[in-house]
Amino acid sequence: QVQLVESGGGSVQAGGSLRLSCATSGYTYCISWFRQAPGKERQEVATFYTGTGGTYYAASVKGRFTISRDNAKNTLYLQMNSLKPEDTAMYYCAADSRRGSCAFNYWGQGTQVTVSP
Repeated sequence: QVQLVESGGGSVQAGGSLRLSCATSGYTYCISWFRQAPGKERQEVATFYTGTGGTYYAASVKGRFTISRDNAKNTLYLQMNSLKPEDTAMYYCAADSRRGSCAFNYWGQGTQVTVSP
């Protein structure tokens, strides 16, 4: 059983920064940040692969966002810099506990990020 609890969302002006946190429990093969804005499809923003330490970033956030994991604290982070109004969305932490799978069978409750012009 995996539990995911996000925090760190808020409101910020364009160009600002926020850091999201996802407290985790249980083994995760891969763990990701997704986001969904009203009326838009859910988007995979960044992924951390536990086995290799590799990462994935959506093209829209590459160079501005950084995903990292603190194993001692069992916490996943998403550092978001140079935020844009189009980054406004509900951000979710998602994980898959099955080795070799990134189909995400666990989801957090989400944290809202709002970026004003």
